[in-house]
Amino acid sequence: MKRRQTAQPTKKAGLNKMVLQVVEKFVSINGEGSRCGQLATFIRFAGCNLNCGYCDTAWANDRKVAFVPMSAEEIYGYIKDTKVTNVTLTGGEPLLQKDIGTLLALLSKDPELYVEIETNGSVLLSKFSDLENPPSFTMDYKLPSSGMERMMALDNFDHLTNNDTVKFVSGSLEDLEKAKELINKYKLTEKTNIFISPVFGDIQLESIVDFMKDNNMNGVNMQVQLHKIIWDPNERGV
Repeated sequence: MKRRQTAQPTKKAGLNKMVLQVVEKFVSINGEGSRCGQLATFIRFAGCNLNCGYCDTAWANDRKVAFVPMSAEEIYGYIKDTKVTNVTLTGGEPLLQKDIGTLLALLSKDPELYVEIETNGSVLLSKFSDLENPPSFTMDYKLPSSGMERMMALDNFDHLTNNDTVKFVSGSLEDLEKAKELINKYKLTEKTNIFISPVFGDIQLESIVDFMKDNNMNGVNMQVQLHKIIWDPNERGV
């Protein structure tokens, strides 16, 4: 089951009301995270404040990318029309959208939905802690090979719960060592879910497993990006 609706070009100037900039929306399976393999409705937003060396959605971060302006109500209506109860808000960086709080508040009122936000670790999660039914945050920590580690908001580790996930995208032994350091320092296995995901094509999967074994990394999950195995790694809308 797969639906894809690609954004058509739209003018960016003159948008007076608050809207969310949607570059694509579709139904597929979750390729990673705690609900990997389950159907989900994906809403991908334009724009990001980081420039990771391995980014696989850089096209969505281009300032000139075409987007469809949608209100929170319109996005909610699309989600309900799909009849899929897992929702993944992604990007780019979805938490940079000016009207994202309105959308989260609306989605949180629907008990049928499980809402996950994929966030890059640079935006403070405390801004969204007052929601009555908060979403599940899948937060990246950008390791050295990303070139963006300096942008990480370390205070976010204090706001994660067992409903959330920290994802360490690793492309080298140095990355794995830094992930281990952070897991131990912040006692992450005691408070949240942890995934180590390889930078596609940059590191051998066996190397990650060996590192986990050598360092007794109990409570840590290694996960590959399932969608890149099923489809071409550069395919959009999957």
